[in-house]
Amino acid sequence: MELAGALRQTQALKSQVEAASGVTLSDCYQCGKCSAGCPVAFAMDYTPRQVIRLLQLGLGEEALKSHTPWLCASCQACYTRCPREVNLPRLMEAVRQEARRRGMINEKKVDIFDQAFLSSVERYGRAHEMGLMIQYNLQSGQPFKDALLAPPLLFKGKISPIPAKIKNVAEVKNIFARARAKGGGRH
Repeated sequence: MELAGALRQTQALKSQVEAASGVTLSDCYQCGKCSAGCPVAFAMDYTPRQVIRLLQLGLGEEALKSHTPWLCASCQACYTRCPREVNLPRLMEAVRQEARRRGMINEKKVDIFDQAFLSSVERYGRAHEMGLMIQYNLQSGQPFKDALLAPPLLFKGKISPIPAKIKNVAEVKNIFARARAKGGGRH
């Protein structure tokens, strides 16, 4: 009885991740080209190929606990190399979103940066670098981390305390609203 319940949970997670990412897990035949080309694989606890394999084998909880989806740079190197066109960055994002929903955030600083970046883009239509640095540093508990970098960057005009907005920021806000309506986005 317990085994059947665990199997149903595993199938539900696989289906959920496949639906959210548009990736069919069985399309991957484990050639390893994604992992061989991943510029961040050296820092991951599981290579991208191994994360797919965990999901294929029904070990979704292990994939959700992994640091790999949080470290994925979404650079598309894996997707470009994949002979089956498995969109691994979308899969990693779906795993990351599910882990976030379950409170399984393994790379807290990455999540803080992700949220700060998206908040800035939603608010201004682009990233406000100075605001992004301040928000990230405050939320990650390191308020003075980049304090010595700010004055030279300000004087050279590389960052500004006043955020620049794009012309139609309302359109960007609508994109975020549509993503939230489809179950994406922040809590």
